[in-house]
Amino acid sequence: MARTVLVTGASRGIGAGVARAFAADGAHVVVCARDRDRLEATVESIREAGGRVTPQRADVRDEFDVERLVETAARVEDGAGIDLVVANAGVYHGEAGHTPMAEESYAAFDDHLRTNGRGVFATIREAVPHLAPEARVLVLSGSVARETKAGFGSYAVSKATAEAVARGFAAELDRAVGIVDPGQVDTDLTDQHGRDPDDVAPMLQWAADELAAEELDGAVVSLADWKRATR
Repeated sequence: MARTVLVTGASRGIGAGVARAFAADGAHVVVCARDRDRLEATVESIREAGGRVTPQRADVRDEFDVERLVETAARVEDGAGIDLVVANAGVYHGEAGHTPMAEESYAAFDDHLRTNGRGVFATIREAVPHLAPEARVLVLSGSVARETKAGFGSYAVSKATAEAVARGFAAELDRAVGIVDPGQVDTDLTDQHGRDPDDVAPMLQWAADELAAEELDGAVVSLADWKRATR
């Protein structure tokens, strides 16, 4: 029986690349995004390559959307549950490095926290009853969550929140929950600066399949960690 991999924010960037990679490895990938039309491009690329994918429109800010999403994922392989959750969905309101905290709107602050922080909470919380015995959860983050840098405003606050959520679940669950920091990646969130999003997928596959559970659980896995382990 193939494993089930759930990827949020899979319409583009890291999420799309990760979904394609796990599908190519034989997983049944369940993907979601707020924009159903943009998600379809990821779905088509997976199916054209012979992979198995189940798309569902979902907004991680809405816990009822997330609840329906994880219930779908838990059923796709005869109710066997979810083997891997990749909590990737995120937003950045502004230009990376040019959003001073003092100039941010309350609306931007609220949506960063609701999407990037609370969205991770909802994704993991709703997935918990459906996780397979050896399941893992990977939360995407970045150095701005831990290293203060000017111009990243409440986006950085929201990523720090996501990491705290991941550590909280890691402390309480009997499944490995870890944080993956792939470094700067060329996405809309970074204004197209950094590595190709498809190059991140092997790092996520390593964290899901090769890294010892005790080394992942509650930890931040960096690009340097992956390179040291796989060189």
